[in-house]
Amino acid sequence: MDDTLSMETQQPQSEVVSQPVTFTRFDLSQRIEHLVFLTAFSLLAITGLAQKYAETSLGLVVLQFFGSIQGARTVHHIAAFIMMWSSVYHVVSVMYRIYVLRTPWSMMPVVDDFKHLVQDLRYYLGLSKHRGYYGRYNYAEKMEYLAVVWGTIIMGLTGFMMWNPITTTQYLPGEVIPAAKAAHGAEAVLAVLAIIIWHMYHVHIKRFNKSMFTGQITREEMEEEHPAELKQIESGAAWQPPSQDEIRKRQRIFIPVAVVVTIVLSLGVIGFVTVEPQTAITTIPKGETVAVFVPVTPTPRPTPLPTPTPELAAGVGADTWEGSFSALFQNRCGSCHGRTAVGGLNLGTYENALKGGASGPAIVPGDPDASVLVQIQSAGGHPGQLTIDELEQVIAWILAGAPER
Repeated sequence: MDDTLSMETQQPQSEVVSQPVTFTRFDLSQRIEHLVFLTAFSLLAITGLAQKYAETSLGLVVLQFFGSIQGARTVHHIAAFIMMWSSVYHVVSVMYRIYVLRTPWSMMPVVDDFKHLVQDLRYYLGLSKHRGYYGRYNYAEKMEYLAVVWGTIIMGLTGFMMWNPITTTQYLPGEVIPAAKAAHGAEAVLAVLAIIIWHMYHVHIKRFNKSMFTGQITREEMEEEHPAELKQIESGAAWQPPSQDEIRKRQRIFIPVAVVVTIVLSLGVIGFVTVEPQTAITTIPKGETVAVFVPVTPTPRPTPLPTPTPELAAGVGADTWEGSFSALFQNRCGSCHGRTAVGGLNLGTYENALKGGASGPAIVPGDPDASVLVQIQSAGGHPGQLTIDELEQVIAWILAGAPER
C-alpha cells in the first residue's frame, strides 16, 4: 500500500524566477520498487500470454524468441519469483511507514472517494464546472492499487497450484488444477488489458506523469490532479515526519517484528518454488543426455527405402506406438505438439498422430514419403529434431505399417 510521503517544496532561488516549484512525491526506494515490479510484470505478461496463445502466430514468435516453450516457462518462473520478493518488500515497507513514520493510510478508500466519483460524473455530464478535489490519491488510483493487490494474490495462489500440482492435489481434488489454469489465464488477460487501457491512458497518455520515474511533481500538476493535498501542504496542515528520537524508539520495536515477518514470508516464497522438485511434467521418460545432432543440411535417409515385407515388420519387433514411439514423440515434440497442438498437430495419441494437423497426416502407415512428420524431420533444423538413428527407426516403423501395439 502506497502512503503519504514528506512533501518537500523546492523553492526557486530568487535569481531564477522561471524555475517551477516542485514537490517530492515518491522517494528512491519506491521508484526502484516500482521499476522491479514493472519489469517482473512485463516478463510475466509476455511469457504467460505466449504460452496461453501458443497456437497463434504472435505466440509462436515469442516462444521462438525464448528458444522454446520451456524457455518461456523458465523466464516466467523467474519473473514470478522476483514479483513475490517484491511483494514481500512492499509489505514490510508499508508496515514501516505506517508504524514508524505514522504516515496516513492514504491509499485506502474513504467516503470522500465516493463523493469525488459523483462529482466527476456531474462534471462529465456538464452539471458541474469542476471535478472532485482529490487528495494524495484519487478513487481511480486507489481501485487500481487494490486491483494489483487482489490480482497478485489470485495469480500467486493459482500459480502455486499449477507449479506444484502433485502437492496441491494431496489436499484438494484434481479438478482444481484446470480450474486454476483457467483463472490464472483469465486474470492475466484482465491485468494486461487494465494496464494497457486504463493505466497507460490515465498516467502516460492523458497527462504524462513522470513522478514515478523522477520522484518530483510540479505545483501545476498538483493543482490539476491533487488540489486537496496541495492545499494541505501550503497551509501547513500536511503530514510531518516524527522526530528522530520517536523514530528510533519505534524502530526498536519494529525491527524485530519486521525480521520475523520477513523470514516467514521468505520461507513461503522459497517453499513456493521448492516444495515440489519433481512434478508430473518431469516424470515422463527422459530423452538422451548426450548432445542431440541437429543437422544444418537435411538429415540423410535410407535410399532407396526398403520395401515393406513381413521380415521388416518382424525386425521392428517392440517398436510400436505404445512400445517406443509414444514416449519418443512426447520427449521430442510434446512441448509444441502436445496439448498446445501447434499447427493443429497433436502427437499425444496414436489417433491424433494419424489424423495430423494443418499440413496433413503426420504418419501414413506404409508410406514415409507421405508422412508429414518424416518430411519435416528429414529437412533438418526442427526445434524437436530427431537424431539420424531415431528418424531411421521411425521410417522403418512406418514402412512396417506403423503398428500401434
